[in-house]
Amino acid sequence: MTRPGSLKKPSCRFRKIATAFLPSCYSEISIMRTFFLILFLLILVPIMALFFMSATPVVTLPSSLTALGQSTPITINVSDPHGIRIAVATVEQNGSSYKVWDMEQPSRRLRWRRGVADAAYTFNAGARTTPQLRDGKARLVVEATSNDFRGKTVSSEREVTVVTRPPSVSVDSDQHYLYLGMADLVTFNVSGYASESGVRVGDEKFRSWPMPGGKPGLFSLFAFAWNMPAATPPLVYATDPAGNEVTGQMVYEFPKKDQPKYRVRDLQLDDKFVQKVVNELDPSGSGDPVERFVKINSEMRRANNKTLADLRLKTADHFLWSQPFRQQSNSKVEANFADVRNYIYQGKKIDQQVHLGYDLSITQHVGVEATNDGRVVYAAPLGIYGNCIVVDHGYGLQSIYGHLSEIEVHEGDMVKRGQIMGKSGMTGMAGGDHIHFSMQLEGIQIDPKEWWDAHWIKDHIAKRVDLPGFNN
Repeated sequence: MTRPGSLKKPSCRFRKIATAFLPSCYSEISIMRTFFLILFLLILVPIMALFFMSATPVVTLPSSLTALGQSTPITINVSDPHGIRIAVATVEQNGSSYKVWDMEQPSRRLRWRRGVADAAYTFNAGARTTPQLRDGKARLVVEATSNDFRGKTVSSEREVTVVTRPPSVSVDSDQHYLYLGMADLVTFNVSGYASESGVRVGDEKFRSWPMPGGKPGLFSLFAFAWNMPAATPPLVYATDPAGNEVTGQMVYEFPKKDQPKYRVRDLQLDDKFVQKVVNELDPSGSGDPVERFVKINSEMRRANNKTLADLRLKTADHFLWSQPFRQQSNSKVEANFADVRNYIYQGKKIDQQVHLGYDLSITQHVGVEATNDGRVVYAAPLGIYGNCIVVDHGYGLQSIYGHLSEIEVHEGDMVKRGQIMGKSGMTGMAGGDHIHFSMQLEGIQIDPKEWWDAHWIKDHIAKRVDLPGFNN
């Protein structure tokens, strides 16, 4: 029996093993401690290796997921080289958590798989599968556990909106007379939860805005592109975050006898004009000048028009004007909106484009007037338009001034109706000194002439929404 405080002598086998590795001067106590250290390392090192070789899963939720409807399909992507043992999706709302999906695989703690490909899992979530959910905010949480020694669990979550019923729309009862290339305004109400609303004309969308002055309801300025198929029905629409869409139709009419008739004109090109355009807009190019001219007239024109259309994102959410728009003083119209132009060179048609504006001529280097109050959102060279100014008037309505010889305003400047912003010229694709003037609504270029008409503004704008300070 061992005395209290004494150590039990190690067995003969242990002493033989230990003394084979240790100097003879080591005491039996040192030998025993060393034995346990070796034993500890033999166990710890493999465990640590298993631990650090284990993987961490990555869970990715779809970026487009913002809402849950009745039964919304959700696809998650999971990346883990050892695969996933457990995955669970829950929806949390008002302090409660509801399981909407789970998956479990056999455990592989020691002999796990390697090089497992990324996996995608699809499940449905919403009010149909989880009737406890209510309209409003919620949180989708997905947890995944790696199928290896450590079994690490990670989670990914997303704020969502639960929408159990689609919205509804009611449209004003006004008679809307519509014309290609021109604009109109409609008012409407949306009940229920809508993430987007406005007017859709064919494949074009025009957003909605809250009624000015804090009045209930919404309104939308919308337009018919010059080339929109005749009599395309305009639809007021509302979409909820779950993707449910409802539409409402306004009372409208396309007066056949008053629809615009677009002209077709032949433009005779000479070498002087071709060289002028090519040297100014493609100075580093090479090759046949006529081919370069056609490329400028088509490809550069499309790119420039896209730049103009993208300026709709810089619009104000209120009216910046209160008086009728006005045509440049004493100007003569040399070309109309939506003129179809055939470009003729040496008796041969080499291109055809549509002129989306008015060419206004007065005298050389005349002061270019702002058509109405607004904020400058562009003031720089722009390809075929030459030196160009764009003024925003609010709610997606903007005016465009091209071919200027000088620009005297800067982006961000506020301008007043009639203010001189620069001088006319012949920069860009211009054969003589003039102002290219056009207007656009939500990036769709429209005929400015109705905006020059105070009676049209009164009947189509001021009678339907508050236009502070309007005086016709």
